[in-house]
Amino acid sequence: MTVTEPAASDATASASPPRPAPGATPLRSPLGARAAAELVGTAALVAIVVGSGIQANRLTDDVALQLLADSTATVFGLGVLIALLGPVSGAHFNPAVSLAAWWTARRGGAGVTGPELAVYVPSQIAGGILGAILADAMFGEPLVKWSTHDRSEGHLLLGEVVATAGLVLLVFGLARTDRLRLAPVAVASYIGAAYWFTSSTSFANPAVTIGRAFTDTFAGIAPSSVPAFIGTQIIGAAVGLALVGVVFARGEADAG
Repeated sequence: MTVTEPAASDATASASPPRPAPGATPLRSPLGARAAAELVGTAALVAIVVGSGIQANRLTDDVALQLLADSTATVFGLGVLIALLGPVSGAHFNPAVSLAAWWTARRGGAGVTGPELAVYVPSQIAGGILGAILADAMFGEPLVKWSTHDRSEGHLLLGEVVATAGLVLLVFGLARTDRLRLAPVAVASYIGAAYWFTSSTSFANPAVTIGRAFTDTFAGIAPSSVPAFIGTQIIGAAVGLALVGVVFARGEADAG
């Protein structure tokens, strides 16, 4: 969902390339490696979300405890995945973030190119589907069973706009303020909080949304609800980018 890179020391900073913003591609990572990182990372993320939901559902009938278990596992798992794979691909794991990075690049900032976006997004979607199937396999569930969990209510769609806008604001705000080193903790913490303060439990990710349609378990979403969720996530990403431009506007250099 963001890029993490170690900061250069004072002695080498002038000789090192600039730190990329979210979506920027690490110089020594081939596109194939980045695609693999996005696929594996998104698959692992969905496996964590779905698997912890299945486990929680089997251990307790208390829905609040189920959500607490699911959100806690997601916070820790997502933080580890960003720290591990951020230096390779940027750890987007999310087509909405990749699309926002592509738009940023088109506007003259750091980000991903069109061909890179065309590789990232299918890798993320494939990873989301594989992650759901893997979680079902680990718990002896049918490998593919369409979810019957309808999530079409308007207030849930509003929750997705808020969740995705907040995520994009966080990721690109960290980049604007040169604090991407905080991304593993900050992004994971935000997603964990958004599980609870948004009505939709913060999918905030088209690839995760598609993957979760393949499992009829606690974390699932009915296929009929997927298009609206993805549409509101794209809207949320646009709102998030607009907020970045307003909140983190760059002023002119002081003439003095």
